[in-house]
Amino acid sequence: MSDEEDDIILSELDDEELVLQMHDDLYDGLKEEIEEGTNILLERGWEPYRVLTEALVGGMTIVGKDFRDGILFVPEVLLAANAMKAGMAILKPLLAETGAPTIGKMVIGTVKGDIHDIGQNLVTMMMEGAGFEVLNIGINNPVENYLEAMDDFQPDILGMSALLTTTMPYMKVVIDTMVEKGIRDDYIVLVGGAPLNEEFGKAIGADGYCRDAAVAVEMAKEMMARKHNQMAAG
Repeated sequence: MSDEEDDIILSELDDEELVLQMHDDLYDGLKEEIEEGTNILLERGWEPYRVLTEALVGGMTIVGKDFRDGILFVPEVLLAANAMKAGMAILKPLLAETGAPTIGKMVIGTVKGDIHDIGQNLVTMMMEGAGFEVLNIGINNPVENYLEAMDDFQPDILGMSALLTTTMPYMKVVIDTMVEKGIRDDYIVLVGGAPLNEEFGKAIGADGYCRDAAVAVEMAKEMMARKHNQMAAG
């Protein structure tokens, strides 16, 4: 099979075949092929937003489903997300020029006392892959960091992650502080991390608990759609 693979010349494929090939290349984490495919579609006059949604987000959706179903694992998803990032790097400045819509904005970070970031990096990449703008504030964040990032970035969603049972309760500190300041209802709060579960998410007053990155993307999309509908109705 590999000999045949080498013979695929991206520029000779028609648009539809090229998009499907890019989905395959994303799945296989082939960064250079994704860059090439992105450039070819742009040269053919595709709008940057169309390249993003059909070629890149379309491909990452397949990756997300297979990750959720246990067919793909973290290393493969990271490779795919990395290839996606390479395509995004080409599209980002063009999207900014055209003022293309983003689905929503998210601030994400691991809570104070916790220095684990693989999960949240994965969420960041997959959220970007789904068309969200994400500000990742890294690890070990006290409540002030979250508040400052929300103030600066004006996100729709706040994502918090913890991998230690000892740092989980800090999520409640952040949410309680948001309640005190009267800003809790301005944001969708999603929490995740290995030791958490749905009951914990409910108990601390989060809007949702995300078992993994694929679930986080699905939940974020769903909640953004609901938010838009409520705004339209209001």
